[in-house]
Amino acid sequence: MCESKCVKTKTKYMEDYNGLATGFHRISSLDRLSRIQKYCDLTNEEVNLLSGKQPLSPRIADHLIENVVGYFSIPLGIGVHFEIDGESLFIPMAVEETSIIAAASSTAKWIKKMGGKIQTQALGRRIIGQIQIPKILNDQKTEIILKRLNEEKNNLIEKSNRFLPGLLARGGGVEDIEFRVLKREDDEGSMLVIHLLCDPCDAMGANLINQVCEGIKPEIEFITGEKVGLCILSNLVDGKLVQADIEVPDVDVELAKGIEEATVFAKTDPYRAATHNKGVLNGIDPILIATGNDWRAVEAGIHAYASRSGRYQPVTDWWREGNTLRGRFVAPIAVGIVGGVTKVHPVAQIALKILKADSAEKLSRVCAAVGLVQNLGALKALSTVGIVKGHMQLHTTNLALAAGANVEEKPQLKERLAEVLRVEKCLNLTRAKEVLEAFRGSRSEGVSL
Repeated sequence: MCESKCVKTKTKYMEDYNGLATGFHRISSLDRLSRIQKYCDLTNEEVNLLSGKQPLSPRIADHLIENVVGYFSIPLGIGVHFEIDGESLFIPMAVEETSIIAAASSTAKWIKKMGGKIQTQALGRRIIGQIQIPKILNDQKTEIILKRLNEEKNNLIEKSNRFLPGLLARGGGVEDIEFRVLKREDDEGSMLVIHLLCDPCDAMGANLINQVCEGIKPEIEFITGEKVGLCILSNLVDGKLVQADIEVPDVDVELAKGIEEATVFAKTDPYRAATHNKGVLNGIDPILIATGNDWRAVEAGIHAYASRSGRYQPVTDWWREGNTLRGRFVAPIAVGIVGGVTKVHPVAQIALKILKADSAEKLSRVCAAVGLVQNLGALKALSTVGIVKGHMQLHTTNLALAAGANVEEKPQLKERLAEVLRVEKCLNLTRAKEVLEAFRGSRSEGVSL
């Protein structure tokens, strides 16, 4: 009885989501917001904040950065048709680039229509704090220092966690310590780097681990007899990898081959790999920005991870198994849902609520999934109609506004620009202005566009 009731509840839940997601891009922004409010249980105050009806207090900005003069607004949109690990989600994305949200939503819809699946998993939870001993002149001394550090390892872990009582109480804290000996680039001996491996729970953890590194510094200097150099976290958090997998059955053979070949191109050529990974980050960065996370730190970690072999590589892979197309993303994504901007910025809190992100791990897994979907959308376009067609069709709105069209002129000018793009295969601001001038001339003569 209980199982039957749960299935019925889930079916109704899916029906509600599908109904609210259908035609999402065709309705007004206020209607979209109304649907999100219904599905995500947003309060009227939260709706007013998202719509801009209730402006953000300057005090929030003053609390976040220095020398505040105002806000720079970035549009917040919603990715739709996403079913990740069996859960239907609306994806809040703060981004200024045309076509990103449309491509993500369209690709997620295609995956669902094809009977595909998006699944994710976290591969570890540890962030890294680095304590550097800059210069040890000979191997014998290095061995003596390593012996002392290993003997004191458990003691160092215990003393490190004294700086993290709250985190320790939540089940996190420093769990292990590693020692790395590196040859200096200037050939003046070796460098010793001590890694504190810490589970930050639902925090991104940068400030926490930095405080621990600084706090334990005197103990390291006492044990080693050496002067410590830098104490700082690493953004290459390869102990906190996230994996996302997509499988799509019965994909057209030529399309699947094209996507597979595009992946080989990225694996072979770092110039292509950079653009390939930028496409992945097109899906990840907007979620990080919307939720108040440090997108620069995540980007640094992903790019560093992509270079771990000594050659820059794509962070996704696509291949065929029979008629099934399979894709995988693996890279570090260190995010938080407590502390920092996520706690202070009200829109970041609303974005987390929309996303139903009740843990940092879930947020990181959603980011990985959307990044992989975004990558699939780009490769799908490149393998078929090309990237320009879809992007520029959506870009006609921006060009119409940039050309100087007013509210009354914009809809008709967009149609005309789309026609110019179809015929001429290219479109820029100069051409958009020419089309607008011609339109205004024809209107003054009583001729319809």
